[in-house]
Amino acid sequence: MLDVGAVTGELWDNYLAQPVRDRLVEALGAGDEVVARRNAMFYAALHDLGKASGGFLHQFGRGRWVRSRMRQAARTWRAQARSAGLPLPEESGFAPWARHEHVTAHHLPRLLGCTCRHCGGKGEARRGRGLHRMALLLGGHHGHIPHLETVHRAARAARPDDWDPYYRHMIETLARVFRVDLERLSERTSLERPVTLPLFAGLVVMADWIASDETLFHYRLLTQTVEQWWNASQGQAEAALRKLRLRSWVPGSLEWADLFPDAPLPRPFQAAAMKAAPTDGPALVIVEGPTGAGKTSLALWYAHHLARVNGYHGLYAAMPTRAGTDQAAAEYISFLTRAFGIPTDANLAIVHSTAEASRAVHRLLDAGKRRSGHERAADCLPFIEDTLPSAGDPKLPGRPVLDPWYLRRCLGVISTFGIGTADQVVLAAQASEHWFLRLFGLANKTVIIDEAHAYELFQERLLEAVISWLADAGASVVVLSATLPSGTRQAVADAWCRGHRVQPRPLGAEGPVTLIDRGGRVTGVRPDEAPDPQHTRLDLVCDPGTAVLADLILREAASGGCTAVIRNRVDSAHDLYSEVCEQARKLGWRTEEVVLLHGKLLPRDRLSLETRLREILGPGEDRTQRNPARPERILVIATQVLEQSLDLDFDRLYTDLAPIDLLIQRRGRLHRHSPNQAGRPAPLREARMTVLHLTAPDGLPLVSLPAENSPGNLDAHVYAPYALTMSWYLLNDLVTARSTCASCADERNPERQHGVACFDATRDGASLIERAYSPAPFPRTPIGSLLRATWERWLDDLRDHDNTAHARALYPYGLDGEPTGVEALKSGESHGKGDRSGGALSARSRLREPGTAVVVLFRQSPGGGKPFYSYDPAGELVVDLGDHSAQHDQEAIDAHRAQQREFLLNTSEIPVSWLSHLSPVSEWPPFSDRPPLRNRAVIVLDSRGRCLSGPRGPIAYTTTRGLHLVRR
Repeated sequence: MLDVGAVTGELWDNYLAQPVRDRLVEALGAGDEVVARRNAMFYAALHDLGKASGGFLHQFGRGRWVRSRMRQAARTWRAQARSAGLPLPEESGFAPWARHEHVTAHHLPRLLGCTCRHCGGKGEARRGRGLHRMALLLGGHHGHIPHLETVHRAARAARPDDWDPYYRHMIETLARVFRVDLERLSERTSLERPVTLPLFAGLVVMADWIASDETLFHYRLLTQTVEQWWNASQGQAEAALRKLRLRSWVPGSLEWADLFPDAPLPRPFQAAAMKAAPTDGPALVIVEGPTGAGKTSLALWYAHHLARVNGYHGLYAAMPTRAGTDQAAAEYISFLTRAFGIPTDANLAIVHSTAEASRAVHRLLDAGKRRSGHERAADCLPFIEDTLPSAGDPKLPGRPVLDPWYLRRCLGVISTFGIGTADQVVLAAQASEHWFLRLFGLANKTVIIDEAHAYELFQERLLEAVISWLADAGASVVVLSATLPSGTRQAVADAWCRGHRVQPRPLGAEGPVTLIDRGGRVTGVRPDEAPDPQHTRLDLVCDPGTAVLADLILREAASGGCTAVIRNRVDSAHDLYSEVCEQARKLGWRTEEVVLLHGKLLPRDRLSLETRLREILGPGEDRTQRNPARPERILVIATQVLEQSLDLDFDRLYTDLAPIDLLIQRRGRLHRHSPNQAGRPAPLREARMTVLHLTAPDGLPLVSLPAENSPGNLDAHVYAPYALTMSWYLLNDLVTARSTCASCADERNPERQHGVACFDATRDGASLIERAYSPAPFPRTPIGSLLRATWERWLDDLRDHDNTAHARALYPYGLDGEPTGVEALKSGESHGKGDRSGGALSARSRLREPGTAVVVLFRQSPGGGKPFYSYDPAGELVVDLGDHSAQHDQEAIDAHRAQQREFLLNTSEIPVSWLSHLSPVSEWPPFSDRPPLRNRAVIVLDSRGRCLSGPRGPIAYTTTRGLHLVRR
């Protein structure tokens, strides 16, 4: 109890952002910060009051895995406790169903002075309302804020006549130590602002987890006084926060050139946005622009500025994909190296499901150089590899590092700095285990939501709910996106205003930067200078088929250049890759000149490919010069993994027809880095993008799934037929209408009849997106009829997304402005843990059903030798199946981390749709009944990738096609 109280005090002083602290001061101290801090420590310390109950104490020495010596010790202790007067019931009366946190929640309001009917009195319920709210929050410290009925059922676990003397002794002792005025505690506890409920619940859980770490806190001697215990708790709490780097960011006054020395002069739109930045209070900042415009740098500048203005302790950047997270991590590491204003380390957590396998995590862990025993508590930590280049530079004020403590569930977002997938943000407004801890971590930061155009409507609605909570907490939000539809932009602004309880104002075309303050006032920022045009020659052509397309691409690329082909499905990408390889081999292409990249590859294979592509097609170390590693010729065939976040530059681009906003995003991979311009092959110095579509017999685009006796387009599994139809309609307009480009308008284009147009994302993007998602009446033509029919079906799908999101989302205020009460925040086991739970009520970060995570291993049977397992088909990477989890020496800890990392690199996901072709996972034979693969789904393949064990069904793996179902 004392340890948790001490950690709460340290977090109050050194971790909480000023706006969060202000809200808790009002909620717990009626405006008096000293009183609020004491009360916060007091309440947090009482979270385990219910452990003084028969149900909890009877757990000592019981359980399936408890050894006989411990059972005997428990019997001895119970006998001694009863002889000393502790009211332990006999076996039949200890209420095993009652959890200790619910016992706390039941008794606390009465013990602290509530006299309402539920507490056995006759007083007014409203006078003790704050105490009841607090009790439910403390009752949720193991992850789920309980239902009132659950709390009432816990009454039998600790009868007041038996346990009240012990409870009152603990309460009075803690009140004396923390100097809490019990007489005025009830009137000073309000918790009326909705966000204070998850904020305080999160603060308690965070303090509890830190104080429960036995490497940071030690047991006290019974010969010491409570005051001596308290002094020790305070000292250990201070040391714990220092070790975990949980002290707030104190950014210095730095110029743009200090933060971004590689680009010391801000671009015109960046300079204009900096000039308009608020000088006080939180802000919502929406930054729209094409890929490569400098949105990320502006977001980081705003994070630095808003931390200085509002006292935030750091930032969290949410990315749409894991690959984008890993690539962006390098930019954030560089930024923090320059921006951290005090000579210490900045903890940067990388947060996604395969983070432990990423190179950036290894470097950050190694830079931290923390080898204490508590790291073993995280069961899936990687082996530590290379050091950060900046780690030994004495000239730099700080360095980004990562403590292994943050690799556990939910802890990445409470690190002062974090970058991860948007899943962590989406889950922060859904009932699930410890959802409020995620929200608490985000509420103390500037939250950057990157690639906002890339999310499905279900995710957008949940992000809006989170933005409302963050607004209520006083946090700031920066949204980065390609051009947004006006409806999406307005919805984000409305969510912000809803959290601040102000009337939203209609937005016009404010961009490229729109700022909204806490009063709902809107500032549109436009640079004085127009951005440079991005002329692109756009072709809209019918897909000629795999063989012809392969021949066309290879003939065009024969003289050199870096070409990308983005296909909408793994199967079509692999089919084209196979055909290209067969033809390219005959034409003298080297094997390494043709690359296939998609999401069905094991992380081990995919990460190595992404790393190679970043090295040769990304910017060089000197971003002002052409990358010296850039190849003379390469052809990359990929799925949408190439579309988001990867900073790659191609000379030529082919793409399947996709929604118009995603086509604009794909265009951002073309002629991305200007230093490469002079080195491009002469025919490719004009940016050129070819969009491939399928044509129906009636001449319209083929956008629907195949039906019996009629052709179809399997891409409709990926994108809505309306989005594909509208995209074709808009592009067809472009290539058949007179060009609006100033440099092309007066020129006759002899290729116009072949479907060629000049496209400029900066000039055309906003209008195309607006026409797509806020369409005018459709024409009375065949294409208009197709648009109308697919539009209606699409609206039905959007309504499903909308309704599902609203059914799951938690909001601080209702549409009528009424604040959300603590009872509405309850959850239970059926809501899951926010990771891979598949229940009907489970929180989900995406609308699609979660797949099944499987570990893929290869069984090698060398002639005459003993069979063994490997991570690769060739048998070069032998699997370590030893149990390293029980040992405590450093060698065993390192071996355990290395083993877990290797398993993660061979973990893939089986989509739900595949399960109809495979045996249920519950029927798979267990790989082993011992660690380290006990209770994991394992697929065993032979060296040719054919399935030997695991599912019964047609599943296989190759290093090009990845995990796939074998076609019959």
